[in-house]
Amino acid sequence: MPNFESATAEEVLSWALSTYGDSLAVSTSFQKEGMVVIDMATRINPRVRVFTIDTGRLPEETHQMMETVRQRYGIPVEIVFPEASEVESMIATHGPNLFYREVTLRKLCCHIRKVRPLERKLATLSAWVVGLRRSQTESRADIAKVESRDAIVKISPLADWSSQDVEDYILRHDVPVHPLYAKGFPSIGCGPCTRATFDCEDERAGRWWWEQDAEKECGIHIAPNGQVVRQVDALIAEIRPASSVSV
Repeated sequence: MPNFESATAEEVLSWALSTYGDSLAVSTSFQKEGMVVIDMATRINPRVRVFTIDTGRLPEETHQMMETVRQRYGIPVEIVFPEASEVESMIATHGPNLFYREVTLRKLCCHIRKVRPLERKLATLSAWVVGLRRSQTESRADIAKVESRDAIVKISPLADWSSQDVEDYILRHDVPVHPLYAKGFPSIGCGPCTRATFDCEDERAGRWWWEQDAEKECGIHIAPNGQVVRQVDALIAEIRPASSVSV
């Protein structure tokens, strides 16, 4: 695989789209970076595939963005849902707002509602594109523009972009912006787990704000540490029969 660290975002996307075709899709939660990737990709291939994960706890504004993308770019956004039986079992065991009680339960909720649906979707693809930037968090500082992981290629064309680069692209191309940014949300996830932030806070401070000294990641891009993984695995075993553990 070529080294893309000196390539522009457009060059990375052009290579990815021509190499993987319909077996590639853009993954987005409709935040600014994801919208930049969608806009850039559609300029290269108007029929690029786009998917999102509807966790069942998304703010209404995110559903509005799904329709905005559909209308603006003519893309039928592929919506991926968690398994209803897994969500039902988790809620029956731990309650609907388990994520507020401890980090491990929050990771369990993220795993059931986000990680497992993503794993099922990625099993149908050869490559996926995300809007990660190295400057977003310390845990993302070393992400590569192109990397192969678990038999699928992960592409982060904006890895070396700054937040100003993102803003400049949005202004230059009139890219649609998620309505919650205007309400002070610099990072947007599930409704109960996201809040507006103050100017003195970093852009991920509004995610799981009640947690102290915890990594602000859901597990999609950065895996939790080994202890948390083992704890989450044990909780998964409690809520699902052993026969349903495999993806």
